[in-house]
This record gives sequence, C-alpha cells and structure tokens, in this order.
Amino acid sequence: MFLPDIPSVVPNAGVPDPLHLHLLLKLVAAAVLGGAVGLERELSGKAAGLRTTILICVGAALFTHLSISIGLIGLTATGQPYGDVTRIAAQIVAGVGFLGAGAILHSGGSVLGLTTAATIWAVAAIGMAAGAGAFVDAVGATALVVAVLVGLRPLERRLLGIRRKVSATLRVPPNVDFDTFADVFRAAGVHVLSRRTFDHIGDRTFELTLVGAPKRFEALAESLRQRTDVVSIHVD
Repeated sequence: MFLPDIPSVVPNAGVPDPLHLHLLLKLVAAAVLGGAVGLERELSGKAAGLRTTILICVGAALFTHLSISIGLIGLTATGQPYGDVTRIAAQIVAGVGFLGAGAILHSGGSVLGLTTAATIWAVAAIGMAAGAGAFVDAVGATALVVAVLVGLRPLERRLLGIRRKVSATLRVPPNVDFDTFADVFRAAGVHVLSRRTFDHIGDRTFELTLVGAPKRFEALAESLRQRTDVVSIHVD
C-alpha cells in the first residue's frame, strides 16, 4: 500500500520547517496565555498557580498539535486521513477532569476549590485552541477568563458581605431529629450547608455550617433558645 510522504508541519505542509517553528509558536503562545491566567491565581494564593497553569496549557497545546499531526500521517487515495485527528485531543478533556477533581477538597460537607478546578479546565481549553492554531480564539478566551477572575472579585466580596457562612453548634435532648427544626431555619432565612451529628449519653449535638445574612443568624438563635427541645445553640 502506498503512503504519501509525511509532511513536517501539517498546517503548512508545503513549507519546509525542519525546526518545527510553527509548533514552537503554538507552545510559546500557550505558555504566555496560560501564564496570564496563572498570574492571577498566583497572586490570589491559589493551589493552581503560575507554573501549574502554564504546564497545563502547554501540554494541552502539544497534545492537540500531535493529535492533528498523527491523524494526518497518511492519506487514502481520495485524500481522506487514515487516522482520527481528534482522538488524542479528545482525551485531554478526561485527563484534565482528573486534575480538576484533585483540586476540589471536601471538608465537613463543604466543597472548596471549584473555581480552581474550573480554571484548570478553561486553561486546558485555551491550550487546545493554541495547539490547533486558533490563536484569536485562545487570546479571546484568555481575556475573558482573566476578566471573570479579576473583574468579578469585588462583586463576589459584596455578595459575601450580604451572605455569610458560619459554624454553629446545636445541642438537643437525645433522639431528637434535626428535621424537627427545619421550619425554624426556613423561617429565619438560613440555609444549612452541611450537618454532622454526634450522639452522647446526655444529649445529641449537631455541628452545622450555615449560610445567610448576619442578622438572620441572631434571629435564628433567639428562636431556637425559646424552644423546650433545645439545650443550647452557639453560633460562631
């Protein structure tokens, strides 16, 4: 079976490029764009900082380039590629998913690191765009990601000022179910983010993570203290 000569660089197959300068341009672009996102993460003290985002972006760009190059390694008589140009690139999504999952922490029912995981996912997409030669798309996506991470931070802080997350300890008599107090929390406008139950000899203790406005916590605590089935309530 006859196979045509393998081009050195697929996007510019007619132009000799022994040093693979076109690939180098893609990797440099990926490093710069990934670094732009990583710089914001680094200044924010997040786990996925400058080096992490650069490596993810460059790796995604290289895998995407190789996926296209290997997929076009041979053509049929009708000019169709023997391989699948998306096969390797498609695995980037799954691989980055494992990295994102590793960045998410679960502590006492609370979930941390979702923004970092989403950033890793977005940086990989930017790298794939650079690896495919879609530089305008990659630059535009980078600008949008940085704008979201930086520009929305003041709004996020303002929202946090309106709604706070606090820890609370509710002690009740033994065998009292937490669902008994569901209406009290709902009436106070407080959401129970997580709950842990500890049974002791003389009482049952609920360790809670609550979300709501600061004034709502005071009203909630006062309502619970007036109940006969509450031993004590403490809100940090």
